[in-house]
Amino acid sequence: MKKITITSGDVSLSGELNDSPTAQQVWDALPIAGDARTWGDEIYFEIPLKLEQEPDARAEVDVGELAYWPVGHAFCIFFGPTPVSTDERPRAYSPVNILGRVLGDAAQFRAVQDGNKVHITKE
Repeated sequence: MKKITITSGDVSLSGELNDSPTAQQVWDALPIAGDARTWGDEIYFEIPLKLEQEPDARAEVDVGELAYWPVGHAFCIFFGPTPVSTDERPRAYSPVNILGRVLGDAAQFRAVQDGNKVHITKE
């Protein structure tokens, strides 16, 4: 697994990327940064990649999962329910490519506010 660090303000957590084609392309593009957008307990921000939806893309995600949203060309961090959730689990607006997961308490990302800069780097 490829290790990354996700930092925004005082929040800094490690993560790991899986072996999917999308994760490899994100890895190759690192470091990247963007302005956080919050949507319930999700942070997303546009990244300089325009990738297709993978065959196993899904909207139902787990707390701590990292994903790429093909519609918005965005990196997503899920840490709780979103406005389209039907229970306490996160749900993406539309299917996302799962990239990996946060190592540690993803709920720390609740401290990140709309417009905060988010940096993703290789560990």
